[in-house]
Amino acid sequence: MLRRLHAEQPESFAFTPANLAWAEAQVTKYPEGRQASAIIPLLWRAQEQEGWLTKPAIESVADMLGMPYIRALEVATFYFMFQLQPVGSVAHIQICGTTSCMICGAETLFKVCQEKIAKTPHTLSADGKFSWEEVECLGACSNAPMAQIGKDYYEDLTAESFAKILDEFAAGRVPQPGSQTGRYAAEPASGLTSLTEAAAGKPAHNATVTLALKHGDTIKRIDGSEVPVLTPWLGKAKTAAKPADKVASPAASAPAAAGAAAVPAKPAALAVARGGKGDDLKLIKGVGPKMEEMLNRLGFFHYDQIADWNAAELAWVDDNLEGFKGRASRDGWVEQAKLLATGAETEFSERARKEGLYDKD
Repeated sequence: MLRRLHAEQPESFAFTPANLAWAEAQVTKYPEGRQASAIIPLLWRAQEQEGWLTKPAIESVADMLGMPYIRALEVATFYFMFQLQPVGSVAHIQICGTTSCMICGAETLFKVCQEKIAKTPHTLSADGKFSWEEVECLGACSNAPMAQIGKDYYEDLTAESFAKILDEFAAGRVPQPGSQTGRYAAEPASGLTSLTEAAAGKPAHNATVTLALKHGDTIKRIDGSEVPVLTPWLGKAKTAAKPADKVASPAASAPAAAGAAAVPAKPAALAVARGGKGDDLKLIKGVGPKMEEMLNRLGFFHYDQIADWNAAELAWVDDNLEGFKGRASRDGWVEQAKLLATGAETEFSERARKEGLYDKD
């Protein structure tokens, strides 16, 4: 299936403060120089925030992880979990169309969607509240046909029960997920033939349905308010600090550490690049194309400018990186720039040049 970005895109994207804090925390899970490993959870968080995955969101995540845009686009277009077009504001319906579900009547569910939502998949309903698509096996074959709506599965569906579920969502209610015929889990549809004594004392619903009913948020998207943030290592003293690059010395990291507590002071800036051409700042780890544009707007075009930042100036830069506060210190820009300004290479710049990731010319 050909997957392309939607023709109409918003102008920009920025994580909410809560989601940005979460995203930055996820990056810390991965070793230095392997930030790109966080691409999937960050793209997913961006989609949860916006409802679908926009081009500005993909590029923003790529910048945050120091990745070329094409690599982030490769991930976003490969995985069908990422919606590349607007979805319903209330719910996006995913109907399984694989063998078991098709045999058990999934086609009748498609017809319900065509009647109640839109004639074709990935098309918003007239009121913008719903959208739908056919997906591959969702792993609930014993309870076919089924659909995933938000976080939960709706199983053992008929055209009538499915239509009622959509009506409930449209009315602002969250119907009970799980089997719609009263099955507890995936026991035979005709009823148990063994273990009947154990079944007599079981709860009214299985654990998944019980939890869904408790929270009542089947279609509520993650918004950053969830607690706890699953990064328990944050806030703890680090046992060892790894240099930003293999050639950086422990002493070189002092400006970044001091900058966190320094009173911000704007560094000297240039109106234009010297000689009409700036250095390739994208050879600094953590600086992507958009970040380079931002630095240029702030008046920074050359490695030696960045290399000369003192602690207070580094703190000012950290505070003025819109949407990326703290990145200059975290990624060790000053240390990297000092090396690049002398003509030396960092581990990252060597790899970038070799792979041709950031060549301007």
